[in-house]
Amino acid sequence: MSTATLEAPWATLSIKIDSENLDHHLWNNHGTWWIHYTVHQRDYTKRRVRVSLETRNLREARQRRNALFAHLKAEGIETT
Repeated sequence: MSTATLEAPWATLSIKIDSENLDHHLWNNHGTWWIHYTVHQRDYTKRRVRVSLETRNLREARQRRNALFAHLKAEGIETT
């Protein structure tokens, strides 16, 4: 489904920004960094998302996490 046909915001991204934990939403699974977050949809359902960041480098994982969150925001998903 195209997000162009949906009214923004069509979902809310549940992320917590913790300035003391630069690795929030990240976890290392056998050497590869992954991201996890929750999307609360307008129909009151929620979806947990876990995606491989396809890198073994923590600095690169942080950059990819930040880029993903920026992309989701641009697609009409608000953050709480």
